[in-house]
Amino acid sequence: MTVPHNPHHRSDIRAGIPVEIIQKNDQRTGKRTRGTVQEILTNSAFHPHGIKVRLTDGRVGRVVTILSPNNLQKD
Repeated sequence: MTVPHNPHHRSDIRAGIPVEIIQKNDQRTGKRTRGTVQEILTNSAFHPHGIKVRLTDGRVGRVVTILSPNNLQKD
């Protein structure tokens, strides 16, 4: 059994992992964007709204879901 990863804890986020983020301009709608983490932008160990990251395509947002390979196949 694997322990679920928490998008609010910096220690659970790593460069190269697939995630879903909400960009600032999508906060009202909750629209999620999938991508791969390039850089972690939040300096604190915890953030109540999710850790802020930059994706490999340059988009920036807060992580709402850390994806596993099984999640990626649902597209």
